[in-house]
Amino acid sequence: MKTENKIKLFLVDDDAVFLKSLEIQFMEHADFEVETFPTGELCLQNLNKKPDVIVLDYHLDGVVKGSMNGMQTLDYIKDNNAGIEVIILSSQDKIEVAVSCMHHKAFDYVIKSETSFLRLQKVITSIYKYRKLEKELQWYIDRM
Repeated sequence: MKTENKIKLFLVDDDAVFLKSLEIQFMEHADFEVETFPTGELCLQNLNKKPDVIVLDYHLDGVVKGSMNGMQTLDYIKDNNAGIEVIILSSQDKIEVAVSCMHHKAFDYVIKSETSFLRLQKVITSIYKYRKLEKELQWYIDRM
């Protein structure tokens, strides 16, 4: 799952400045291998690289008009690669949007802010703790 103990992370956002800022912050931490994409379509074309986690913007309409939005991209990922965890990132501070994302099988929903990077780090840590617990539980179930 991990290449050389690094978490393969895809960052997908149409805001180039925000995307670059996140990329730099994650690259400064040796435990991440980061690739960035400005559209959902480009992200989907690269799923063969088997990312562990995808951080996906909710809207994705700033670069190419008529391109897939974040929810469409999320649905495609979950329908075809259910094991990839997706975190939705958005400037939408509405509970209805967050709940909708969770219904579409996002692992979590993070609001864009100056602390987004720290929140994303915590969510990614939670993903790996959750996976470890799942493995331990399965080990016990297999022994019953």
